[in-house]
Amino acid sequence: MEFKLVLTDYIEQAMAQAVYEELGDGTFGGTIPPCWGVMAFGTTRPECQNELRSVLEDWIVTGLRWGHPLPIIAGIDLNLDAPREPVESR
Repeated sequence: MEFKLVLTDYIEQAMAQAVYEELGDGTFGGTIPPCWGVMAFGTTRPECQNELRSVLEDWIVTGLRWGHPLPIIAGIDLNLDAPREPVESR
């Protein structure tokens, strides 16, 4: 039986909504419209896609840590039911 983590599904579904654009200098920019502020650039589209995934992962972790609301993507809701204080770094 295949077991997939909710976070992995969330990332895959978010990446499926990514929008890429070739810029005037031949490089690529990418965004994920439901994930405000998630953007990346690369010299090739695959490089941009890899960077975008990394930015998305950091954005999710930061949002969860600080209790920022994350968009529900493909029915996947990573938000906690009750607001919590962010975890202090040690």
